[in-house]
Amino acid sequence: MIAVLVGATGTGKTAASLELAARIRDRGVGAEIVNADAMQLYRGMDIGTAKLPEAERQGVAHHLIDVLDVTDEASVAAYQRDARAAIEGIVLRGSVPIIVGGSGLYVASVVTDFRFPGTDPDVRARWESVLAERGLGHLVAELQRRDPEAAAAIDPHNARRVIRALEIGEVTGEGARPGLAARSTPWRPYAQLGLAVERAVLVERLDARVGEMWRAGLLDEVAALRERGLERGPTASRAIGYAQALDQLAGRCDEAEAIAATASLTRRYARRQVSWFRRDAATQWVDALDETARDAALTTLAETCVASMAG
Repeated sequence: MIAVLVGATGTGKTAASLELAARIRDRGVGAEIVNADAMQLYRGMDIGTAKLPEAERQGVAHHLIDVLDVTDEASVAAYQRDARAAIEGIVLRGSVPIIVGGSGLYVASVVTDFRFPGTDPDVRARWESVLAERGLGHLVAELQRRDPEAAAAIDPHNARRVIRALEIGEVTGEGARPGLAARSTPWRPYAQLGLAVERAVLVERLDARVGEMWRAGLLDEVAALRERGLERGPTASRAIGYAQALDQLAGRCDEAEAIAATASLTRRYARRQVSWFRRDAATQWVDALDETARDAALTTLAETCVASMAG
């Protein structure tokens, strides 16, 4: 069985994953972690993604961290392939795979029978022309009209994702996210635990976290990554915090403005994460700040995974 830990950014998924791995190992079974945070795939993007340093991983093997250069384009299809290969290897070693992350589409692509529709270059080119002529706002409005659910799940500032959704909807005639129709069918058995934090408290935590990113040296990290081509990266350059730091370095905003923009986008992203995982009936939720409930949920998840190995 695959163990899955999900939730909004800032809810303590990383710490919980290490605790879960320890509980599983205490029961005589190995455990390995598979990253499902799209931005943690990138080498050098550490501070802004709250990436756990290798020295703090408590001897637990981590997969799909630091596998892309910042100039590479991340794709859900490639992630699905690589994550499933990692999981199959973990299972062959007699260990429990633990998927950890807040990128909902990435998680769904692995644990469910998620299939990707084809592409049509002509359709995509037409939507790209509309983008150039009428702007991203027009495309977002068109997606909202055609498929409100898809529009709610997609970052409205991500032109590539919006165009892809419109392309899929037109090519398949099944809506902008046909792969989600298979979300009720597991790829392998899995148990999914969601970590929740009350909204007002989460906002405070996220705002504090963003400020700490700058104090910890995010600007220097981004300056170094810029030398390695960050601005040319089709995915990495748009990452929350990194795009704003690039703006600050280029003089398009000052530090206070960069921090405020990052905090606002982080809060918005957290809302989308919660909305995504709330729609998944497989998710069992626990208050991440209720230590007793959280510990009990992690213990139950560990016992369930170990029992499945015995079976």
